[in-house]
Amino acid sequence: MFLVINKKFLRYIFLFCAIVLSSVMIYSVSTIVSAVPSSLYTVVLDAGHGGIDGGSMGKSGVYERDINLSVTKKIKTLLNTLNIAVVETRTTEEGLYGVFASGFKQKDMKERQKIIKNSGADLVVSVHMNYFSDPSAKGAQVFYKPNSAISQTLAKKMQTLFQKNLFYARKEPAKGDFYILTCSDKPGVLVECGYLSNPQEEALLITEEYQNKVAYQIFCGIVSFFDLKITD
Repeated sequence: MFLVINKKFLRYIFLFCAIVLSSVMIYSVSTIVSAVPSSLYTVVLDAGHGGIDGGSMGKSGVYERDINLSVTKKIKTLLNTLNIAVVETRTTEEGLYGVFASGFKQKDMKERQKIIKNSGADLVVSVHMNYFSDPSAKGAQVFYKPNSAISQTLAKKMQTLFQKNLFYARKEPAKGDFYILTCSDKPGVLVECGYLSNPQEEALLITEEYQNKVAYQIFCGIVSFFDLKITD
């Protein structure tokens, strides 16, 4: 009799332990899942130009649209490491104007506006390369949305990073009355990463190494905008 009772007792103990262990495992898994942070912020990254609108072209034959896209993708990769959601207006070398090229620029910009307005984004960052008739003009510069103090603050932080870490960077950001910035109520900046019309700066901008460097400074500016910390 004692032996039978003991076996039943052992079965109850085993069952109890199994239930407890299952509960612990379920709690542990739910804890791990809840520890994975959801995206707190969303950024629209706009690679300027695209398709038949190549933007400016350097003496090497490189088009602005291609460097814009390359730098934008590098910024996206960096932002994703901090779980910042990214919405891209353009993911390929093509523009956003559809099959027909008639009135392509207006169609392209309207599509970008639609993407921005539907994104739920906290910030818009548009990436471009500059060009000027005088080849001596050079230097990365950040343009901020007019009448937006928060955009101006970001532009100043980003321009300071440029000055510290990029060749030829200009001293101050500037107000930029660009459609991509004014077409929505989102704060935003347009970054001219350098001049393709300047031979020295073009030689830098077409390299992977310098594009990575530019992308990282823009990334750091965005991180400071959200008051986040970068840890090694």
